[in-house]
Amino acid sequence: MISLNNFRTATAALALAASLALTAGASAQDVTVAHPQGETTISGVPEKVFVIDWAAYDNLTALGVEVAGAPGSNVPGYLADGVSDEMYNVGSLFEPDFEGIAAEQPDLVIVAARSAAAYPTLTEFAPTIDMSINNTDLVAGVEANIEQLGEIFGVQDRAATLIADLDAKIEEARTAAEGQGTGLVLVTNAGNLGVYGPDSRVAWIYNELNIPSVMDEVEDGDHGGDGVSFEFLLEANPDWLFVVDRDAGVGNEGAAAALLDNELMHQTTAWQEDHIIYLDPQAAYITMHGYTGLMNMLDQVIAGYTAE
Repeated sequence: MISLNNFRTATAALALAASLALTAGASAQDVTVAHPQGETTISGVPEKVFVIDWAAYDNLTALGVEVAGAPGSNVPGYLADGVSDEMYNVGSLFEPDFEGIAAEQPDLVIVAARSAAAYPTLTEFAPTIDMSINNTDLVAGVEANIEQLGEIFGVQDRAATLIADLDAKIEEARTAAEGQGTGLVLVTNAGNLGVYGPDSRVAWIYNELNIPSVMDEVEDGDHGGDGVSFEFLLEANPDWLFVVDRDAGVGNEGAAAALLDNELMHQTTAWQEDHIIYLDPQAAYITMHGYTGLMNMLDQVIAGYTAE
């Protein structure tokens, strides 16, 4: 076991070496990235890239950038086929393997959301950027991250194409939802019900698609949303429900569909009109800031509104 003092000494040496390398190699290719925790200068195009965030992995793979290290757990199903066993296991989202990452000496480490707290330690031995996003303006944040990654890796044209495609998909979903009535994002969690509002991780449903919420104020919470009952849902009676199965989102057995199949729900407009859209639970709960996951959810919204 490496002692904390030895680890600090080793990481300080690595940080000094990295600093000298950046100074010696500084050129027109240097990119200074401003992010929520400061600024990071990246020299040249990073070759060995570690991510401690699945949305960052999503965005990089959408851009065609190879990822060398990623978390060893909670791989979203829609990304699983691209995750290689040869990738370095950087630890979990909340507990990165600092010693292992330091020893691997990556050219760039990306954190966000759940792993953002690891940023100060990671900067001691590797160029690190925080790509956390404000959920209230989620789409703009995703597009800004894609544009920034495009600049870092010299794939600006690919980034521009992704952004244009996302804008087009947003417009398609917005058009499909126009005039279709009110909506509510419902989260199921261990048999309980909660709702998400315009400041939540699924805020884009309201803010980007212009779907009016049936609730004026929502205290979302971090996990199960603002707790409600089936009686409340019947009284509020939104025209559309967008369901996030948190249990399935974190890798447990999902039960949202079974939970909603009851007498009170059967009386709601959403149930009777078949206006219940089940969002990809991992994309909605874990990787809501990832390009592919967001595009997949938009397709689900469009399919729900346009189904005959």
